[in-house]
Amino acid sequence: MQIPQRRQFLQAAAAFGAAGLAPTLWAAGKIKPGPRAALIVVDVQNCFVDGGTLPVKGGAEVVPLINKLAGSFDNVVVTQDWHTPGHASFASAHGGQKPFSSIKLDYGNQVLWPDHCVQGTDDAALHKDLNLPTAQLVIRKGFNKGVDSYSAFEEADRKTVTGLAGYLKARGIKTVYVTGLATDFCVAWTALDARKAGFEAYVIEDATRAIDLNGSLAKAWKDMQAKGVKRIQSADIVTA
Repeated sequence: MQIPQRRQFLQAAAAFGAAGLAPTLWAAGKIKPGPRAALIVVDVQNCFVDGGTLPVKGGAEVVPLINKLAGSFDNVVVTQDWHTPGHASFASAHGGQKPFSSIKLDYGNQVLWPDHCVQGTDDAALHKDLNLPTAQLVIRKGFNKGVDSYSAFEEADRKTVTGLAGYLKARGIKTVYVTGLATDFCVAWTALDARKAGFEAYVIEDATRAIDLNGSLAKAWKDMQAKGVKRIQSADIVTA
């Protein structure tokens, strides 16, 4: 009886492979995050949803998903874009430049953004419906006036660290699950830097939304795949 069953399984696996689906994912079942996993909620702020200064299409749609996911995690970290007035990443800080153009700064190429998420403004506040009572840490990034900061782990100069990697390692965290805004910028940079710091990293795709500037979304997924970031959906997580 065991041989036919094994043959049936292999035939089914081959069929899934022919359809472009990974048999291991089909057979793996849902993921139950344990005490060594952390949910990272990236920049779910008023500035990045409809009515904000740099809205990401569908940005507010991630809020209920993230709230639900958070119940499955013992460890939750939140990030918050927190720019100074006249920040170097703002087009308004560079005469003659327009939002979404690019320039070279001391640390490399910089996309110039509309003024957004200025410290202390309602625009920079976390979305009012975000409900994360078990969040233990808020990382504020982009507060250095001359350097942008997409990643929760490092600023854009690739030298200045936020301390998040040390915090997670001190807590015994091995795996991070990244959600939030925007997929192709702060989410992707956070996931890539998590891998660089030695963590296993997942991006929960449907709990993110993208800007997709000049093909940036496709590039972000390609870069993340190349570095071993896993792409999953919220339904893949066992929710509390």
